[in-house]
Amino acid sequence: MRSMVMTGATRGIGLIAAQELLRRDRDLHLVILARGAGPAGFADRLRAISDHVTVIDTDLADVASIRAGAARILQLVDDGTIPPLQGFAGNAGVQFVDNVHVTGDGLETTFAVNIYANHLLIDLLRHRFVAPARVVITVSDTHFGDFRHTGGLVPAPQWTSPEAIARRSAFPEPKTVTAGRMAYSTSKLGAIYLVHEWARRLPDGVDIVSYNPSLVPGTGLAREASRRDQFVNRWILPMLALTPFADRISTAGRKLADAIVGTVAAPSGAYIDRTREVPSSDESYDPARERALWDYLQSLASANA
Repeated sequence: MRSMVMTGATRGIGLIAAQELLRRDRDLHLVILARGAGPAGFADRLRAISDHVTVIDTDLADVASIRAGAARILQLVDDGTIPPLQGFAGNAGVQFVDNVHVTGDGLETTFAVNIYANHLLIDLLRHRFVAPARVVITVSDTHFGDFRHTGGLVPAPQWTSPEAIARRSAFPEPKTVTAGRMAYSTSKLGAIYLVHEWARRLPDGVDIVSYNPSLVPGTGLAREASRRDQFVNRWILPMLALTPFADRISTAGRKLADAIVGTVAAPSGAYIDRTREVPSSDESYDPARERALWDYLQSLASANA
């Protein structure tokens, strides 16, 4: 028996992946962190597949809530209620139509959820990981910033410094959709930096990779956006799911499950694009930025301990 912790498992590709993981491995105990313990009925759908499901109320935009959720996991492991930890899947992510949302801890919310929450959970849980263990962080090919990867819907990331992008209004015209999407693509670039730095620091037998689901129509990318983008999201993107350029939610969820269990062979620190290991963007390989981000996140963790 083994346990895996997962965020972003209450809907979309995360829910599909969680169902797939439980179907594939009857010895897996899935621990899901979800705000408000998730939407009504989602846990019942999982427990219809396996009884080995624990849901812990955790708000990933709240540092105290993350710490409480992690403490509860460690307590369950230590008292033998759940099996040893052999993985973490950080699939949760947010995107806003502006760059002005702030958490109660004073961080811009996109940064807080897409980068800091993953870092803090890895840091709090890593001493209980039993090798072989695997950490998977869901990222996005929007970090490339070109038309081939974004279709013109998401602007390129603009990395400055961790201290800057962690604050509201870090991007031009912060009350616009463009700024919100820029915060998103920049956070996904940061998540890859995080994976690279943790790959250097985690012990042998504990691997970490990033997973890119690529274009998945129906995930709400263009909601509350311009009429043009809403039209594209509603009518054009679903047709792309019939081509090699995009995946349906069900397909992307199964591929996420493959990444989590290691079906796709990839070394620690690698970038998995759907079903294969490929290089991420040139900009995503920057040891100085990776170290600076890790140091800043550790400073936040120390300040909020």
